[in-house]
Amino acid sequence: MLSTAAIAQWQWLDADGRKVFSDRAPPPSIPDKNILKRPGGARVAPTLANQDSPEAAAGLPAATPSSAPKISGVDKELADKKKKAEQEEAAKRKAEEDKLAKAKTENCTRAKQAKTSYDSGVRIAHVNKQGEREIIDDATRAAESKRIQAIIDADCK
Repeated sequence: MLSTAAIAQWQWLDADGRKVFSDRAPPPSIPDKNILKRPGGARVAPTLANQDSPEAAAGLPAATPSSAPKISGVDKELADKKKKAEQEEAAKRKAEEDKLAKAKTENCTRAKQAKTSYDSGVRIAHVNKQGEREIIDDATRAAESKRIQAIIDADCK
């Protein structure tokens, strides 16, 4: 019968290249590529062809490219969520810009119509606080025309 100590053995190459067998882990000075067997029967035998691969350097068996998932260091799900959040933020900004542009266009149209009315010379009346109708005098007409022109300058570009 085999004892459990025989199953839980380590094998590694020491600094002189000799095989060492032990029931304890190798010292930290032994690189992973020199560990040949770990407890539990996991054999790691570096081959000359795969010595330069990252798996051989880590003491892991060489895997075929199709059998092992590629680890890029980036969480794909997190990246997708971040990208989606950025797209939503960009869509919100675009909607707000479109809303502001539409309001400016509407203000421009109304201001141009009002400017045409004030420049035509036709009498214009306002309703005062008491609800009475008042005809605008020339000074008020000029001030209102100037205010409308400022709106046109700001919104009609």
